[in-house]
Amino acid sequence: MSSSLAAEAGGSVFRHAPARPPAVAANAMVATSQPLATRAGLRVLERGGNAVDAAVAAAAVLCVAEPMATGIGGDCFALVWKDGTLTGLDAAGPAALAADPDAPVATSGPASVTLPGAVAGWAALCERHGTLGLDSLLADAVDAAERGVAAGAVTAAVWAAAPAPRELGPPPRLGQRFTLPELGSTLRLIADEGAAGFYEGSVARAVAGATLLTEEELRAFRPRWVEPLRLSYRGVTVCELPAPTQGVAALAGLGLLALGEPTFAAQVECVSLGLEDALAHVRDGVDVSPLLEPERLEQRRRSAAAAVAEPAGGTVYLCAVDGDGTAVSFIQSLFDRFGSGVVAPGTGVCLHNRGACFAVGGRVEPGRRPFHTIIPGLLLRERRLLGPFGVMGAFIQAQAHVQLVSALVDDGLDPQAALDRPRFRVERDEVALEEPLWERAPEIEALGRKPILSRDRALFGGGQAIVVADDVLLGGSDARKDGYAAGF
Repeated sequence: MSSSLAAEAGGSVFRHAPARPPAVAANAMVATSQPLATRAGLRVLERGGNAVDAAVAAAAVLCVAEPMATGIGGDCFALVWKDGTLTGLDAAGPAALAADPDAPVATSGPASVTLPGAVAGWAALCERHGTLGLDSLLADAVDAAERGVAAGAVTAAVWAAAPAPRELGPPPRLGQRFTLPELGSTLRLIADEGAAGFYEGSVARAVAGATLLTEEELRAFRPRWVEPLRLSYRGVTVCELPAPTQGVAALAGLGLLALGEPTFAAQVECVSLGLEDALAHVRDGVDVSPLLEPERLEQRRRSAAAAVAEPAGGTVYLCAVDGDGTAVSFIQSLFDRFGSGVVAPGTGVCLHNRGACFAVGGRVEPGRRPFHTIIPGLLLRERRLLGPFGVMGAFIQAQAHVQLVSALVDDGLDPQAALDRPRFRVERDEVALEEPLWERAPEIEALGRKPILSRDRALFGGGQAIVVADDVLLGGSDARKDGYAAGF
């Protein structure tokens, strides 16, 4: 790069390609929102690890490369397809027992921090489905934190626009190397001691000292293995996680869409109805499967959709498939950008503000989990793997799952084309449209809603997907993010 181009790299001198073909691989594939994370996953697969190992390694690197969106101070969820069986991991922690149920729902600061479940989730995945230990899987993340990461275009822009904790240093420019040495030390401790390196000892004391949580609550936390929700959509089984995630919103939207033609207007109405149901019914411990019963879907399809909204937030999503057909759909989040804004002293751990989602129910519930926006997805066809998929971006997630599945199933798009297709975003009585959809504004007005013509690509999330096509893997990584899909 010439010196003049290097000086202008943060501006508009470069142009993005309008489209790209899917990644293709014969054996294994990883798709993430950061190049270093995809590389870490592939390195694990090349060393003989499986898709679960690759997912954990990639997730750890994402905690370093995208600290505004994810970290070990947040929660994670996963769907794992292995040996013909699907299992679901719920690694979301509860609000502190000392939380005040009569206080206003906190959106930032110590009171907004629920118990971080991500590290326990990594350990549970490794123990049940992995082949390598955390000591091996976290090596690339430790190296990235200590030696530095070159900030991608989206990462640099989001970091600069968010109120970042001063402990993480100034926002990096595009391509500028940043380090997170304290986080590297904590990751090294977890590599040496396992989950206990986070939930006990010095790190647990630092987290408890910065929040309403206690060391006893941290020590006692265990993630859960749960039965995924399933719904048949035009011959494809769509799998999501149950409450407290909003996975049922995506399934309800697809179930409603299957009752007629999958037109643009029908998608808008069906995702609105699905979101309305999820916001009304998804709570910790509640069985939401009755929302997917055929009779109820038929009744709901005749209803008018209400205005819907939920708290905003940020996330990372990744997926991996290995040569044995094991697949992982994995999602992890700090919720808001840089979460609560609280960093546990001396650890580099930015703590999430998932407690802000208690606003959906109207009050904080001590010892229970709030409504969860983050959802991994997975597709099956005739009881065989079709592929993992997911879209990050808070309120867009369930909506984008519906749009992505429809693009794959109804329109036969490859995963890259399906991810790059322009999206809509329903919120309140408005429908934001990406620029290629601006011509559909009259259809939105005909639904009695206000179209918003938006150039803000961040509103529309970013996803990853891998699809099994005969004996070939096709992968996609959303052009709205910094990453890519790759395999061998």
